[in-house]
Formats: sequence, C-alpha cells, structure tokens
Amino acid sequence: MDKVRIGIIGVGNMGKSHTEYLVKNQVSHAELTAIVDTDPSRLDWVRNNYGSSNIQLFDNLDAFYASKAFDAVIVATPHYNHPEAAIEAFSHGYHVLVEKPAGVYTRQVREMNEAAAKSGKAFGIMFNQRTNPLYQKLRDLVTSGELGEVRRTNWIITNWYRSQSYYDSGGWRATWAGEGGGVLINQDPHQLDLWQWTADMMPKRVRAFCGFGKYRNIEVEDDVTAYVEYENGATGLFVTTTGEAPGTNRYEVSGDNGKIVIENDQLTFWRLRTPEPQFNREWKNGFGQPECWKCEIPVVGAPGPQHKGITQNFVNHILNGTPLLAPGEEGIKGLTLSNAMHLSSWTDDWVNLPINEDLYYEKLQERINSSTFKKETKELQMDVKGTH
Repeated sequence: MDKVRIGIIGVGNMGKSHTEYLVKNQVSHAELTAIVDTDPSRLDWVRNNYGSSNIQLFDNLDAFYASKAFDAVIVATPHYNHPEAAIEAFSHGYHVLVEKPAGVYTRQVREMNEAAAKSGKAFGIMFNQRTNPLYQKLRDLVTSGELGEVRRTNWIITNWYRSQSYYDSGGWRATWAGEGGGVLINQDPHQLDLWQWTADMMPKRVRAFCGFGKYRNIEVEDDVTAYVEYENGATGLFVTTTGEAPGTNRYEVSGDNGKIVIENDQLTFWRLRTPEPQFNREWKNGFGQPECWKCEIPVVGAPGPQHKGITQNFVNHILNGTPLLAPGEEGIKGLTLSNAMHLSSWTDDWVNLPINEDLYYEKLQERINSSTFKKETKELQMDVKGTH
C-alpha cells in the first residue's frame, strides 16, 4: 500500500476545504476518491468545481460504504454527528479522521473511543493547531522540564467577536439543539485542547461561571470565566467570550523557572537564572527576587501546515506507522473541560474530573428539549444513513 484513498463524509465548509487541498495533491500519498452528502447542491458544487477529478459521489452512506472506494474517511458532518459517523465507519473497517470537536458530550465520545480501540484502525482528530510551532515549542519547554513544575496556566481568549447577525444567519446557530453549546463548543475546541496538551496535564476540578445570552440574543454561553485546580497544586484560569471588541489572545504558563507567554504570534520565556524554590531557600536579605532574563524564543514556520498537516500526519501513520500528532482518543480531553464548565455553571458548584457523564447528559437534554430550535437532533444532523 503506497497510497491512502480517502472518502469525505459531509461537504459543508470544512468538507469543502478538505476537498480542495486533497484534489490539489497537497497531501502526499493521499487521493480523494469518494464524497457523500445528502444535500444535492453540495454534490453539485463538487461536480462544478472538480468534475474532471476521479471522485465518486454518493447521496447516502449505504452506497458510499458499499463502493469500497476508499481506505479512510474524514468525518466533516455537524458535530453532534461526529461520534455516530465515526463509529459506523469503524464498523465497516475504515480508518477515521474526525473533525473537531470530538462530539458534544463525553458519553458519546467515550463510545466512539471504545469503537476505535475495538476496530484496530487508525483514529485521528483534526486538532490542526497542534501543528503550530508556537504551541509545539511551548509543549516542549514544559514536558522537557525547562520551565520546571507548572504552577499556573492562564488563557484569555476573547478575540472571537460575533455579531447578532452572525447568530441570526442560521436557526440552528447558538442553540442547544442545533450546536450543543456556544463559544466553548463552537469557537474554543482548539484552545481547550491546547490548554491541556501544552501543559501536559488535566485539572482535577473546575469551577466556572458562564453567561448564557449575556451579550447576544442566544440561548447558549457567550461569556465564560473558569477556574481550575490541578493535582500538583497548580491553578488555572480560562476566560473567553464572543461579545468583546477588541479582544485578546494571551496564553501564559508559569513554572518554577519563570513563565512563558504566547501573544501576537510570539513566544517569550521570562527565564529565572535561579529557580524560584531554590532562590527562596537561599535568599536571606528580605526584599529581593530571582534574576530574570527575557528570552524571545525563535519559532520558525508558524502557524504551521494546519489541516493539511494533520491529514498528512494521519496518512503517514497509516502507511508508515508515524506517531499521530492528534490521536482521536484525545478529543475527549478538551470536551471534558467544556462539559465541566457547563455543568459547573448549571449546578452552581465545583465539578470534579472525570465528570458525571450521566448528569451532564441529563442537564443537556433538558436544554435541548426547551431549545428554540425545535427540530429533533436527528433532523438537524446531516443524515446520510441511506434511503432505507
């Protein structure tokens, strides 16, 4: 096997993006051979733009899978459907690369992870920000011990400004039935993943305060302040919103040896000449603090290959056993953080990790049932189950 044949499930915005770079052969040893979508206009878009390409088009999954025209699938459906679509692909014996987020609630994502493990097939998730050298370097400085033990994480990510007209552009937008959440599930999946991936640890408990429709006429969260505690005693803060302008994107990680800041596409290491614990033990003169050097860390290649990079890594994994940069099983980690923030706000209390998945599902269903978007969840997904 010297090439991976790829089929795409769903040709919305992201499905179109994947189609474009694959048709242009921007992922080596990969070939786009099949696409399935129940919306005729989307299949027409493929015909009109890539009609000369050797891509088989299907309007239902039965025919799609029966064709055996591919070795792996990219799941690019609405996010409620990600786990279901991935599980079905695994059941047919295919490798799966799923779009982010992994799903809406961890219980369904856990089922997807179990299906992946049982299948023995390759399983990746489109966390394309993991290809960004800025975050790769931060993770390296943390995991190598250069920063020392992590003491605090702090991410202010408020540059997600969205107007009311954005939310009004689709009845499914910013509804519990349509999207399953707001800024946490729509805009922040990458940051929530990077938060735990770069610090190389998950919190042990979360206390969050979410504003639901605080700045816009929507039913989901558009403003979040979350405080977390880690097993080693470190603490963290995550602040996000779609209602502020101008916004900020500043990520700071403090450790025994100083602090690292990512802002404006620059990584700065404020490095202590003497680790703080050592300085504290040895300093006997009252006021004083460790000598600190401002180090502008050179990072080449940002923002990285992004979606194409994750797909290339996925193909290399299938062909050569290259380790996955974004294993699909890790999608549950960032989703756990967003679920915990929701649940903490809904119950007005701390949430311990792992979260009570049944309680979260129960609370989510209450909101889906009263959602302004009245369609059943099954109807709002891209139903490509076939004609039966």
